[in-house]
Amino acid sequence: MITQTTIRKSLPDVFKTLDLPPSFGKKHQGKVRDFWLVGDKRITVTTDRQSAFDVILGHIPFKGAVLNQLAAFWFEKTKAIVPNHMIATPDPNVLISHNCEPIPVEMVVRGYMSGVTKTSIWHSYQNGERTIYGVKFPDGLQKNDKLPNYVITPTTHPAAGSALHDERLTREQIIKQKLVSRTLYKQMEDISLRLFDLGTKWCKTHGLILVDTKYEFGLYKGKLMLIDEIHTPDSSRFWLADTYKDRLKHGREPENFGIYRRRRAACYD
Repeated sequence: MITQTTIRKSLPDVFKTLDLPPSFGKKHQGKVRDFWLVGDKRITVTTDRQSAFDVILGHIPFKGAVLNQLAAFWFEKTKAIVPNHMIATPDPNVLISHNCEPIPVEMVVRGYMSGVTKTSIWHSYQNGERTIYGVKFPDGLQKNDKLPNYVITPTTHPAAGSALHDERLTREQIIKQKLVSRTLYKQMEDISLRLFDLGTKWCKTHGLILVDTKYEFGLYKGKLMLIDEIHTPDSSRFWLADTYKDRLKHGREPENFGIYRRRRAACYD
């Protein structure tokens, strides 16, 4: 079992990066992951790097292993809904996957009226907006209220290393800009809602609330696949269910679950 003492003792040995022999080809680096392309496969190593708004803040022992194994758990649990890129996880930090062509749209799914930044739905809502990301919201919602239905607030997803940042979009803007075809986008919408529903129900039985998350998709030999990660503290926000109602009643912020969540682009903050 990993305890706080174990984590503190492991600070000098955090997993910052990995170098493989030249035979594996060029090393690519994202904020948290290093990866290599070998034929039509991708070798991804999830490190202990902690990032926020494109800046590496430091390192957390075991963070990479936790993220990688959580993603593998959810890839296995959701493969009946949509195929995913995972082939194998030969090491806690390593994922071997199909090398998919990424679709440049993140499907951000929300179950609650929440957020803390100027690009969050709560910021727009409290300033009087009722149509946000092309989605109509009812009057009378308070911060952190559960939404009547799950909503999707998509954003662009620039390539790793790009100077661009995620951009708010509506369904029609995505289709008009030909980022994704109408048929494919509707398929992504349907799958994202089903994934979120499954995640929500599983979390509920384990004392958690899945507040919001993002899903990324790619194409492999023309087939739609779920890629990147799913339902991890790096891609999702979780609250503790047993204290949610009481804290909401007294105007307090819900208790967040997990210390690993990094604040990426503020699209789902």
